[in-house]
Amino acid sequence: VQLQASGGGLVQIGGSLRLSCAASGLALDSYAVGWFRQVPGKEREGVSCIDSKSDSTYSAGSVKGRFTISRDNYKNTVYLQMNSLKPEDTAVYYCATGPSLSCGFGIRTTSRDYWGQGTLVTVSS
Repeated sequence: VQLQASGGGLVQIGGSLRLSCAASGLALDSYAVGWFRQVPGKEREGVSCIDSKSDSTYSAGSVKGRFTISRDNYKNTVYLQMNSLKPEDTAVYYCATGPSLSCGFGIRTTSRDYWGQGTLVTVSS
């Protein structure tokens, strides 16, 4: 199983980016898919998640109303649309999926899950 995260880059405050998480070796509608971010020296943060069966979504309070997660089963890709970006959104963003990942009040994951390599998002003034 491989997950390929892409779409990161440098964007100005208030701008938008769309991250993609493409999978090979696994259908992304098999499990919930989550987006996480991490800044060096800080804990990893669960950003947004989409459930496998209901397609219900969860977003962290810090991004709610600005970030939208969606899934394209035909392309086997999950997207994270990020709008109204702020400097505090600067981080490496990772996607993950697997049998232990669950969405709800937060995003839960274990070592049984699969992770992409990360894509850097930098928001500058």
